[in-house]
Amino acid sequence: METKSLEIFEVGPCEDGFEMGFLIGQRFSSEIKSRLEKDLILKKQLLPFAHSPHSDTLLKSLSQTNMKKYPRFWDELRGTAQGSGASFLEIMLLNFRKEILPFVPKMEESSSLDDDCSDVLVVGESMAVAAHNEDANVALVGHTYLIKGILANGVSFTAYTYAGELPSCAFGFNSYGLAFTLNSVPPCKHEIEAGAIGRNFVSRDLLEARSIDDALARICSSEASVGHCYNLIDVKTRRIVNVETASRKRYSVYEVGAVPFFHANMYLHLKVEQERDENSLSRQQRAAMLPRESTSDFLSLLGDKNDTKYPIYMSGTHA
Repeated sequence: METKSLEIFEVGPCEDGFEMGFLIGQRFSSEIKSRLEKDLILKKQLLPFAHSPHSDTLLKSLSQTNMKKYPRFWDELRGTAQGSGASFLEIMLLNFRKEILPFVPKMEESSSLDDDCSDVLVVGESMAVAAHNEDANVALVGHTYLIKGILANGVSFTAYTYAGELPSCAFGFNSYGLAFTLNSVPPCKHEIEAGAIGRNFVSRDLLEARSIDDALARICSSEASVGHCYNLIDVKTRRIVNVETASRKRYSVYEVGAVPFFHANMYLHLKVEQERDENSLSRQQRAAMLPRESTSDFLSLLGDKNDTKYPIYMSGTHA
């Protein structure tokens, strides 16, 4: 199968967030519109919910809360919608999907999010490695791109971006030497704060963090709606930390050391009631069986397909 090379689009410095979003939306209009047309979670769950009277309070709260805390990033969303010619409602729903789906009435045979990313992290005397595989929903195939954003102060970031979403809900790095990868986690519904801060806005903010300490401050003060897992890498200080978060400003920080640390999509050290994810448990168990002594071991681990039902490396067949 032929694969299309991933394009990197350089944008900025811009006058404001709207212009940055507009230029990104304009450049990737076809990819954004194609995703909106093909994304079954959007079509079958998010849009029907948004058009029901049950959504009014939640969507209004999400909009107002995130616009107030992150006005520049909210303007980026508006710009992305206008630049691409897409509906702002659909763009907003994509960016808040994790904050909305727990409140959408469950349907039989509903599409799962298939957020099955895995990470291996280690910081030893001879090597410091952060390795990540981005196994997301099959609807994203052909609907991702790289953004190199240049800010007014000269700082730049590079972010792997899902079409129509803020950079980046996957991974990215900046010219300060700060990088991150992300793993979704599954808190139970009662652990979620309806209408609070969206994960996409927090990770967009991380692209401008100056250090691990600055990134931690941004994460821990965000008052997030749902939980998330952040792997923070500081090239200058040679540090890697794993941060698990939940609503109501709950978080736990694990300093990665010489023992390789594997993270899938369940909480490992923050005490939060969570949904049982057989996929994640299976990957965690398989990773514990594999060698983790070298960078080639880490890459082999993240590409492992030994378990045909729940492989560490997914190929979209389970979507």
